Amino acid sequence: MSAPASQPTELRQSALACLLLADPASKVAAVHAMKAAWQAGSLQLDQQAGLVSRGAIPGRPVRPELVPPLAVGRRSMASNEGRAMLIHALSHIEFNAINLALDALWRFAAMPAEYYVDWLRVADEEASHFHMLSGHLQQLGYAYGDFSAHDSLWEMVDRTRDDVMARMALVPRTLEARGLDAIPPLRAKLAQAGDQAAAAILDIILRDEVGHVEIGNRWFSHECQQRGLALPATYAELAQRYRAPTPRGPFNIEARLRAGFSEEELQALSAAGSRQ
Repeated sequence: MSAPASQPTELRQSALACLLLADPASKVAAVHAMKAAWQAGSLQLDQQAGLVSRGAIPGRPVRPELVPPLAVGRRSMASNEGRAMLIHALSHIEFNAINLALDALWRFAAMPAEYYVDWLRVADEEASHFHMLSGHLQQLGYAYGDFSAHDSLWEMVDRTRDDVMARMALVPRTLEARGLDAIPPLRAKLAQAGDQAAAAILDIILRDEVGHVEIGNRWFSHECQQRGLALPATYAELAQRYRAPTPRGPFNIEARLRAGFSEEELQALSAAGSRQ
């Protein structure tokens, strides 16, 4: 007897099914179930399948309203609403991060099996991050969708949909790496405002994000090696071609080193940042 269409038995098909889900709670539960099914041996992996989506990507709720980045409101950390707006912004980043991990998992065929296992891990951890942040948001008296948000992260995911090398270069090792720099000062602000629970959540997210950026670095390097390309020059060319934002300091050097950036690359980043 074949399995129902709603329950794929192949990992990449399962990731696509999760990606199409619009309800955040359902997406989180489905991602955790997919990880458990993989670990139990209930899902197979077809690395060569050319999959096609039959729904709008990504699946997401009607709210939050998506606006330009500069139109997203900001409030003082001294108020409950201000802290809620920050937690909401972080929740939105993590919701997008679930989707980007799922997209990396299903979209790109003919990668080594370890690639798909890596992105399954990322999707599962991002789902946990969103669950923690959205739960904390509810404790503050708000819900995901109550504030506006922007879509810059997903815009780069969409731009790089045709090339796994560009995706690895410009999403995890560029946009997500910015989180390594941004989280420590945000954590300090929340802790100073007395929100120790939020600070503890950010400690978990920073720990995991180092691993996620390392995965992007590793697979970008893999693709450069496979194509006989020099990493620094290739990254610079991709950043220009896809209009990637220029990283701005101060940089979390220790976290970036653990995430696989070379000392030479970080010296160049720091030098460029000091000239801005």
